[in-house]
Amino acid sequence: MAVKFQDYYETLGVARTATAAAVKLAFRKLARIHHPDVAKNKVTGEAKFKEINEAYEVLSDPEKRRRYDELGPDWQDGGQGGAAPGGPRGGSHPPGGEPDFEFGGTGFSDFFESFFGRGRGGFDPRHPSADRAGSAESFAQHGQDVEADLLVTLEEALRGSRRKVTLRRPGHNGDAERTNTYQVRIPPGVRDGQRIRLAGQGEGGFGGGSAGDLYLRVRLARHPDFSVQGADLHCDLDVAPWEAVLGVQAKIPTLDGAASLRVPPGTAAGSQLRLRGLGLPREDQTRGDLYATMRIQTPSPVSADERVLWEQLARVSTFKPRSES
Repeated sequence: MAVKFQDYYETLGVARTATAAAVKLAFRKLARIHHPDVAKNKVTGEAKFKEINEAYEVLSDPEKRRRYDELGPDWQDGGQGGAAPGGPRGGSHPPGGEPDFEFGGTGFSDFFESFFGRGRGGFDPRHPSADRAGSAESFAQHGQDVEADLLVTLEEALRGSRRKVTLRRPGHNGDAERTNTYQVRIPPGVRDGQRIRLAGQGEGGFGGGSAGDLYLRVRLARHPDFSVQGADLHCDLDVAPWEAVLGVQAKIPTLDGAASLRVPPGTAAGSQLRLRGLGLPREDQTRGDLYATMRIQTPSPVSADERVLWEQLARVSTFKPRSES
């Protein structure tokens, strides 16, 4: 089956010349609309959210974006980059340009898996002549591992989940094509880059050698509100100047629903406020924390009445933000 090209710029609704800031803004806007927790239609919302994440995964990374842009209109022939989408992940494509494997349920398209994924097939070079048996001419060789990326939302990383993943293997040497289906358990607290191992589900061995393994490498989905550092989550909290001066009880999103956060009077821009236990699970089953970074937003434009009040504050205030020496 031919691999369908994905227009990531169209997915995010930005021009090919869009800046990194514009790409991020477009992602956050769309992700807030289509996130499965808020989308009106959960099924279509989840599918769209995965498409948006895939596009942002590529366009937010300068190296991935450069490689993607180099594909050009002749992408099916490898574009200017030389490596054609549709080839086996981690190796050269077979005659005809068809992929060695096709995955379903990973959250990434075949195009992403083919061009940016890591999967591979064949014999494992780490076992060059293992398990010799019988004569000197006969030997068993361990099958090579197969690997793919698995898109995992922060909500799944928090609570754990089960995912149905399919793997289509083309026929070789007269063998029929076959598709395997796996119920993959995603454990709570899974980390970005962590690999989930399905033993013996990789490529078959040679000469009676054991099969390789199937590895699913976790890629945490980008969230419109949170970034991840270990088990801790980080987000921005926008406040008005008077709220920073006087203090405020602000509502803040968390993976457990909205929470209330007390902003003390006189909190400076860039300060971090912590909500304990609202991050992701740690290895000891406790949870990390959620950190909110203060961002003071200034009103613009202001009405004539508001301007009068700001001018009055400027006259009576003794606050000096800069040294006058």
